[in-house]
Amino acid sequence: MAELKGWKDLPIGGVVPGGVAAALNKTGSWRAERPVWNEEKCIQCLQCWFHCPDTSIVIRDQKVTGVDYDHCKGCGVCAAICPKDAIDMVPEREGTCAK
Repeated sequence: MAELKGWKDLPIGGVVPGGVAAALNKTGSWRAERPVWNEEKCIQCLQCWFHCPDTSIVIRDQKVTGVDYDHCKGCGVCAAICPKDAIDMVPEREGTCAK
């Protein structure tokens, strides 16, 4: 068994090298509500992406294109921060898993 490192041996900032843990663990099934993004209301300010604790806002070519429902836990931060109400939180049973 590998020996665990002490706190003094951790990299600065506590960053775990590799950073693949989140990608390997699909945690979207935890949520009770899901964010539904409305492209027509969105002004591409990227505040939802910046504030999302799960990096679940999908960005392509510097624009929001949707939500990564495999990893979104439904916290609602994206909906709360959106200045144009372009994200609605809906009960999970009403949402559709569009990727």
